[in-house]
Parts: sequence; C-alpha cells; structure tokens
Amino acid sequence: MADHQEASVTLPSEPASVPVARRYVADRLTDWGLEGQGETAETVRLIVSELATNAVQHTFGQSPTFTVQVRLERDEVLRIGVTDSHPRWPRRLPAAVQQDNGRGMVIIRWLAAENGGQLTVTPTADGGKTVWIALPWTARVQS
Repeated sequence: MADHQEASVTLPSEPASVPVARRYVADRLTDWGLEGQGETAETVRLIVSELATNAVQHTFGQSPTFTVQVRLERDEVLRIGVTDSHPRWPRRLPAAVQQDNGRGMVIIRWLAAENGGQLTVTPTADGGKTVWIALPWTARVQS
C-alpha cells in the first residue's frame, strides 16, 4: 500500500448529505483495508456523522457546501477532516437538561480520545475552518 492515501468529496450543506458523507468515508476505509463492521469502523462513522451534521447545522446557511477529507498516512494515522467556509469555530456549549443539541463536539472529542486520537481545528484560506480528527490506524493492510 502507498505511504499516503487520500480522498475527498464536497457535498451541499443540507441534512441529506450527512449519510452520503458517512457512506463515502466508510467506502474509502473499506478500500484501504478497514473491515466495515468493526468497532473502529463504527467509531469513524459516528465521528463523520457528527462532523458533517455540525457543518450543516451550525453554519447557518453561510457555507453552501462542506468537504469531507480522509487521509491514511503511512498505514499509521487516519485523519478525517470536515471543512466549511463559515468563520465561526466550534465551541463547547453548556449542555442544559432541556437542550436537544450542542453535544456533538463533546461526543467527537470523547470518541477521539477514547480511541487514542485527537481533535484539532485549522483555518482555511477563505476564512472557514477544518475540524480534524486523527486516529491511530489499526487495520491490517490488504495486499
């Protein structure tokens, strides 16, 4: 396998794009050797769902699209990034008992940490941001 695998897809910022993003990443990971039914695969699907949902819900229509990037570096680190053009960075909201949302970033951070990974946010040239998750890659490489 190559030292670096990379794929991306740009989707409209609408709720129907969330399962498309999740399926896209799952398909790439299957191509790269991660079995689709394992615990790591489920964690990745949940992370992608939360990141894509945030890109749709929290950009207030100011980012017409979002891009999902997935990178496998040296069969050691899996990076998943979701980019939108909205200038507001994610922030941790107080989770009131009555609140139905605002917990996505808490879930993402916890999942990343629980799996030995980390979350970072980087600015983009157009004033938006990319939310990155880096996870150790545990799949066997397929020949």
